[in-house]
Amino acid sequence: MLTVQEALLTLQKFWTDRGCMVVQPYNTEVGAGTMNPATVMRVLGPEPWRVAYVEPSVRPDDSRYGENPNRLQTHTQFQVILKPDPGNPQELYLESLRALGIDLDAHDVRFVEDNWQQPAIGAWGLGWEVWLDGMEVTQFTYFQQVVGQNLEPISVELTYGIERIMMALQGVSHFKDMQYAPGISYGEVFGQNEFEMSKYYLDTADVQANRDLFERYTAEAGKLIEARLPVPAWTYVLKSSHAFNVLDSRGAVSTTERARSFSLMRKLAREAGALWTDRRSELGHPLLKGEAPQMVIGQAVMPPSEGETSAAKVSSDQPQTFAFEVGVEELPPHLVGQAIEQVRTGVTDGLAASRLEYGDITVVGTPRRIVATVASVSAHEPEAETLRKGPKVAAAFDADGNPTKACEGFARGQKVDVADLVRAEFDGAEHVAVKVQQPGRDVLGVLGGIVEAVVGSLRADKNMRWSDPELTYSRPVRWLVALWGADLVPAQISQLRTGRTTYVHRTDPNALVPVASADELTALLGDKGIVLDPEARRASVVEQATRLAESVGGTVDFEAESALVDEITNLVEQPHGILGGFEERYLRVPEQILTTVMRKHQRYLPVRDASGALMPHFITMANGDCVDDVVRGGNESVLRARYEDAAFFYDADLQVDLTELRAGISKLTFEDRLGSMADRSDRIKDVAAALAETIDLDASGRETLSRAGELAKFDLSSQMVVELSSLAGFMAKEYAAKAGETPEVASALWEMELPRTTGGPLPTSVPGALLALADRFDLLTAMFAIGAKPTGSSDPFALRRAALGVASILRGVDGVGAVTISAGLAAAAARLRTQGVDVSDESVAAAQEFVEGRFHQQLRDEGISAGLVDAVAPLADAPGKAELALKDIEAVRATDGFAPLVEVTQRITRIVPAGTTGAYDRSVLVEDTEKALAGRVDALPDHSGDGLVDWLADAKAIVDPANTFFDEILVMADDEALKAARLGLLQTIVDRAPKGIDWKALHAAL
Repeated sequence: MLTVQEALLTLQKFWTDRGCMVVQPYNTEVGAGTMNPATVMRVLGPEPWRVAYVEPSVRPDDSRYGENPNRLQTHTQFQVILKPDPGNPQELYLESLRALGIDLDAHDVRFVEDNWQQPAIGAWGLGWEVWLDGMEVTQFTYFQQVVGQNLEPISVELTYGIERIMMALQGVSHFKDMQYAPGISYGEVFGQNEFEMSKYYLDTADVQANRDLFERYTAEAGKLIEARLPVPAWTYVLKSSHAFNVLDSRGAVSTTERARSFSLMRKLAREAGALWTDRRSELGHPLLKGEAPQMVIGQAVMPPSEGETSAAKVSSDQPQTFAFEVGVEELPPHLVGQAIEQVRTGVTDGLAASRLEYGDITVVGTPRRIVATVASVSAHEPEAETLRKGPKVAAAFDADGNPTKACEGFARGQKVDVADLVRAEFDGAEHVAVKVQQPGRDVLGVLGGIVEAVVGSLRADKNMRWSDPELTYSRPVRWLVALWGADLVPAQISQLRTGRTTYVHRTDPNALVPVASADELTALLGDKGIVLDPEARRASVVEQATRLAESVGGTVDFEAESALVDEITNLVEQPHGILGGFEERYLRVPEQILTTVMRKHQRYLPVRDASGALMPHFITMANGDCVDDVVRGGNESVLRARYEDAAFFYDADLQVDLTELRAGISKLTFEDRLGSMADRSDRIKDVAAALAETIDLDASGRETLSRAGELAKFDLSSQMVVELSSLAGFMAKEYAAKAGETPEVASALWEMELPRTTGGPLPTSVPGALLALADRFDLLTAMFAIGAKPTGSSDPFALRRAALGVASILRGVDGVGAVTISAGLAAAAARLRTQGVDVSDESVAAAQEFVEGRFHQQLRDEGISAGLVDAVAPLADAPGKAELALKDIEAVRATDGFAPLVEVTQRITRIVPAGTTGAYDRSVLVEDTEKALAGRVDALPDHSGDGLVDWLADAKAIVDPANTFFDEILVMADDEALKAARLGLLQTIVDRAPKGIDWKALHAAL
């Protein structure tokens, strides 16, 4: 059996044999091998750097007293940096796993999207978590930026999780049981360390002492930067980072405190990094002068990025199939569909712009390849005649019909006689023109241009660079296949060239496969088990999951799990379903915790019985053939460890009284100027109570609101929510119910977090809705008061989501529609002021404008026309009323008489000056026509507080007399008394119409 120390020696030898040097772990606590200067500093600048080293990585937040099978506060990483990217880092990594004795044919090794970032040092990169049978064993990253510096060349980072890899290799389910050295277990060596350091980090670390250390370390780092000493400065940045992590493990860091601390550490890291870069430049970049060992590829496959050279000669005059494959390293699942559409659009537009004849275009794809095929593409474009525009005829000939100098100059420039010019119309004007013969291009030239345009234009929401000097995309593009029939379509984009070799599964003994002709490409890939069509792949996932669930008497709720099925579909090229299980004892943990772990962390499909209850089974989709028992065992072990974590947190939280949990949030700083989370909870309670005064809430509802307000946000101090923040609110409901609170109180605590997403479920109770509104009104008012409003794409406090939540609740929850945005913000502002927070009227007005703007955009995003949105714009302060008005408009817009009535009303608003009083002296009216209208108006009930439906029923009778009035009566009479009576009569019609409608906008919208 390979021991842990032998594995470390094996990896060290593997990478030194491939040209890496070995350095030592750093001499202070680091959270990851990345933080060692051998990585974080050496990836800066132009010097090449290939290094491998062991790094004990200290993460206080992962402390579990040595009880969790997979979690350790100090775990062992093996760090590799390859600078520059060698072109096949994934293949080299897989070879290193083979060196460790991992059978890649038996196990399921997958590259799962990971958009890595480290805010504390201003670093980010794109890559993957590498999963071995569901367990993350390595982080694989193409660094793009470190300490705020864009990297050139790009470095590849491989961070092996040694404990996790070795647990899989040795077949043990707990890290303590691993053989660290012959006859010595891991637990015997490190068990005491794990318990005692966990005890310190979780229970006994002094919060104030570590706050003081953080301040002292950051101050020292600043002094060392001023002294131009980047190496010791970085050491103190690391020490401050560790002090911060200790505080975090004690639950003593709020969201705002985190942002402020990260900002300071990021600033110091950037300054230290910039100083390091300057010092290396001052030293003349010594490593550029040396002769370091070359990278040795060994047995690792090199993707066929160099393609092939071929004479661009068409071998046939007959139409042929065109096949085009873009080979990539694993794309994020959500980008596969986007990539397919980008390629489809590029190929379709490119062919449409040519004169080639062609048949159907098909584009499909997987995480590793996008494949386009086009049927019956002709061998040549036909010749074409086009007209090249010259001057207008009026400028080309004088009054006698003789050519002008402009005409002669155009003809001379085109190398033709004036007599050869023709007349043609361009954009409605007649010009002289010359006929130009365009020879047809051959198919290889046309298709080559399309390939280059398509590949060069591929873009995603997050793009990266790699070893190619010009290309940029979500993940590296490593090979291209482009064939027309049996002919290679020559194309080159930067250093990437087309060829006729595809790259199938990496574990295939013959992974690089030549493709004889375009017609063979999709069939060849299919024969290798690759399911190119996403629809077919999804159907396979559903079919296999259905069959596996039925084998244990269960089912999968594919409708509820639709998004997860979509993600799984684009995580694999060849779905291979495996049924796994877990111990029934974990079912005592609330279902939402268990399924959150399955979906979010593992991408497992939960299995349910006929009643919908969760069963102790799950389904995972491996990528291709493997040994099911091996992969099943690995995935079950991973889930067991995660459920142990969940059960640990759940049980620990249940031992704590709600009052103590509520008191615990006083230790969480919401924002320095705004107090703690307990202060915020108190404000939410009071604002909700103030809002309750504006609506009709019965005594039972008020009692529920009061008690739920007292407990608001208490679960933020629970261990479960600290670990899985997405469960905030749900755990409040769960823990409140367990503690004996009423179902109404428990539900209100959950509902105050709703909606969690755009279009997500809303609160169903009025107390829950009031708390949810109060939560968001407090957040918006507070952040605008301190100047933390969103800017551009930056919205760290999710104020846009909060504003949309306010609008959604007011529109969609019965019983709170009468609440206005202005009233909610005013209540929040008043409460903040009692706490001593300076809240200006201008900031409240800005917050209101912001919320109303998001409400406006929400309506537009739902497909409501701009005209109708403008029609209810006067009701923007009351989204609930605006929603009713929109429903009324839809209900009556097709009703006879509605449009004429709106036309009359808007006509009045155009005629009558603003501020006119809706009153009139009927005795002043003289004409029968105006008296007739006055009679109708006298009979018109006041519908100013009603909806359009009721108004229409009574008001449509005024349409005809009003139109007759407009035709026969001069409103602006010379007699001032008469004019005032006529204007007052018309204004009375508007005053008795529903308030809050922009009649001019509604008329235009209809």
